[in-house]
Amino acid sequence: MANKIYGYVRVSTKEQNEDRQYLALRKFPVWDQNIYLDKLSGKDFDRPQYQKLLRRLRPGDILVVQSIDRLGRNYEEILVQWRLITREKGADIVVLAMPLLDTRKSGGDLIGTFVADLVLQILSYVAQTERDNIRQRQKEGIAAARLRGVRFGRPRKPVPEGFWQLKEEWEEQKLTSREAARRLSISQDTFLRWARGK
Repeated sequence: MANKIYGYVRVSTKEQNEDRQYLALRKFPVWDQNIYLDKLSGKDFDRPQYQKLLRRLRPGDILVVQSIDRLGRNYEEILVQWRLITREKGADIVVLAMPLLDTRKSGGDLIGTFVADLVLQILSYVAQTERDNIRQRQKEGIAAARLRGVRFGRPRKPVPEGFWQLKEEWEEQKLTSREAARRLSISQDTFLRWARGK
């Protein structure tokens, strides 16, 4: 039986258009009946059509994707899937947007697989480093914003009329914080936070 060529297409939402990916795969060529489509996030590989495709793959088959992010977003998980497909299943992967990510063997040697694995490892490292850098920049940005007096979270509830009078009575122990909060239609915690100037 001849080796088959399969394609995988993914868009994150039902509203997104998958035509561009289909066109790229057809040009390879991959026949429409061998293209699997998921309209789901790439956060993990628990996607029905992707799982169905995995069950179909046999040694010598080829899986074609338009770009590596169509396979998934998390490079650590992509590496796991990459190894599952190329080593355990014995199939090849072709990433059209990045010719170096093509595991098809040239001249019977393993250079295609080796180069593709190496490129994927580098991409994985770069993606992880970029994620770490983004997190660090976010932390630094938040710290700098706080120093400038920027407040995060929900906007504060405006202090209602009558609060200052009730605060005075509470300070003079003429009424409880619970009673003051009830009269203002706010929670006791909110009244105490305002009263203590927090």
